[in-house]
This record gives sequence, C-alpha cells and structure tokens, in this order.
Amino acid sequence: METITAALTSPNGNLPEVAVRVDRTSLGLRSWRAVAEDGVAFRFELAVALRHGATIFQSPAARYVINQQPEPLLEISLNLPPSAAAGIGWAIGNSHLPLAAEPGRMLTPDAPETRALLDRLKVVYVQTIEVFRPGRFARNGQPPSDLGPGHGHTPDAKPAQ
Repeated sequence: METITAALTSPNGNLPEVAVRVDRTSLGLRSWRAVAEDGVAFRFELAVALRHGATIFQSPAARYVINQQPEPLLEISLNLPPSAAAGIGWAIGNSHLPLAAEPGRMLTPDAPETRALLDRLKVVYVQTIEVFRPGRFARNGQPPSDLGPGHGHTPDAKPAQ
C-alpha cells in the first residue's frame, strides 16, 4: 500500500491516467484509504485535502489521479434579479449548507433539508448529477475559483478593523 502525503507538483502528463475514485466527503478528509481502478491501494495522510484531478502517485507506467464521483445536486438558475440570487445564496449559507456558484447557476447538494429550504422560499430548482466543489464561485465574468468549502470560526480570529 502506497502512503500519500500530498499531490504531486510536477506529474508526467504523457503517462496514461488511472482513476482513484472517491466521494466528496472522503476527499475532504485528511486520513483515508482508496483503491485505484487497477487495484493499487493507497493510504492518505494529508496536511491539505486533495482536489478532483490531483495526481497523487506516478509509476513508470501510469499516473494515479483523484476522480471525485458525481453526486445528486440541485441547480438554481441565476436568471433572476441579483437581489434574489443574493437572498437565495444567503439563505443556503446561513443554513450552513454547501454552495457553489457559476456564471448562470448555483449548485448545492440534493438533500432533504436543502429541498425544504428552497421549497419554503419558492425557489425553482432542477436536479442534476455532477462533481460538486463547494466554495467555488464565479465573479465578474471570470471562471469559477475556489474560496474554500466554508469559513472557520476560530477562537483566535480577529474581527476586521
């Protein structure tokens, strides 16, 4: 079993890719195990969580790449006034539910509490199945970038001046 402590910084893109399939919840952990499509086993002892698409190991014959599994999501169109989009985003975030926003839509996991919130707010949504990266937001016409999966409430955090 190979022990992985971080993603490779300079993988050989010419090598064939072998998927290491993992769900989003496991991917956010620092310590976990997985088996690649070809049967190679890995143990992860990470300082920083890995992301979808990260190369974690390389042999002379192949690159081993994290392949986050798609999951059921709710898609909310952003074809609405900015204040409505802001209110929906606030309601989801204030409920401590994960969220991602792209230029034309917001995504959140399809869970009973999320459906209940959106139904209560009379928000139209559709179900989709995709790889979900919470904390990924598009701003000012730019492609989405990661702000992180959430915010921390650390005891030593200082308020803004």
